[in-house]
Amino acid sequence: MKEVLTNPTAGYYMNRDVFGQTGDFITSPEISQMFGELIAVWLVSEWTKCGRPTPFQIAELGPGRGTLMADILRVFSKFKIAGSDFSVNLVEVSPYLGQVQEKQLCPTQAQEATEVPQGSQHYKQSISLYGSQVRWYNHISDLPRTFTLFLAHEFFDALPIHKLVKVDQGWREVLIDLNREDLTLRYVISRDRTPACLYRLDNESREELEVSPQSLVITQTMAARIHQDGGIGLVIDYGHEGDKTDTFRGFKNHKLHDPLVDPGTADLTADVDFAALKWAATHPRAFEDWKANLTYGTVDQKDFLTRVGINLRLEQLLASCRDENVARDLKSAHKMLTDPMEMGSKFKFLALYPSVMEKILERHPPPGFV
Repeated sequence: MKEVLTNPTAGYYMNRDVFGQTGDFITSPEISQMFGELIAVWLVSEWTKCGRPTPFQIAELGPGRGTLMADILRVFSKFKIAGSDFSVNLVEVSPYLGQVQEKQLCPTQAQEATEVPQGSQHYKQSISLYGSQVRWYNHISDLPRTFTLFLAHEFFDALPIHKLVKVDQGWREVLIDLNREDLTLRYVISRDRTPACLYRLDNESREELEVSPQSLVITQTMAARIHQDGGIGLVIDYGHEGDKTDTFRGFKNHKLHDPLVDPGTADLTADVDFAALKWAATHPRAFEDWKANLTYGTVDQKDFLTRVGINLRLEQLLASCRDENVARDLKSAHKMLTDPMEMGSKFKFLALYPSVMEKILERHPPPGFV
């Protein structure tokens, strides 16, 4: 998965725009501004609950086209959140998507290369439409140490997985092999245990499962930062609570695609194991010194968006709309985001908070989750 998606020269994400009607899939921010606006209001609310600490940053993992961040920054500007006390940091490995994001977020700066100081952890920087610093990083561990609003929307589903199956001899890993007769790819089962078989399997009742060590490491890094520097995490993705088995698949031209056929031409994905992410957020690694974070969720997207006011926002937009086609598109977008048969039940929301927030959250639970 890592090789197919992020190979520097032939990786699926590295040299093309894969989003929208002309790409292979559509994400919620591309459907309507309402999605990003409500996420922004939620972030402001929870930042305020933490005492509005400054300086602070918003860090998005895998920002896609930058559409979600553009909507968030527009709302932030209404709350006068901009300037030297606030920065935008994006974790992005695709040079092509980094350029798309820069044009989206920094339209007046995109044609002018801003020199990155030698020795910096980031590889690119610019100024947003609203005056905030925007920087691009390769890894979450490179981000500045400060209060952070972490955002990961459809990020974890693209991280590499290992597929494990239980056989008579115990757990074995499903690997990819080359069929030498016709040079096609095929699945095979490892002869012996592999390192991935060391995953927490003692009480596992499933006969088959998918594990993503990289997802766990990133979640633990996020959790450590939240505990040590202050912050909040919001993860939005399609997934399950540790009960699904075989979800690995490909998408091409908005249709399912065999992951082993024409690698590099289709998106590869697997449902996120939110139970595993919550475990990682509450279990520090042996060399780390931080307490278990608080987790809220998961809740379905339809419930979260309804609770934070998407119906009211739709009414406001329709009241000011004078174009029947635009009004129809708004209603259609609302339905796609909230209908259980569309995205409403498919996508889940998970929030992470530092343990010091426990008393405050008992009195003022996170909106959208209750």
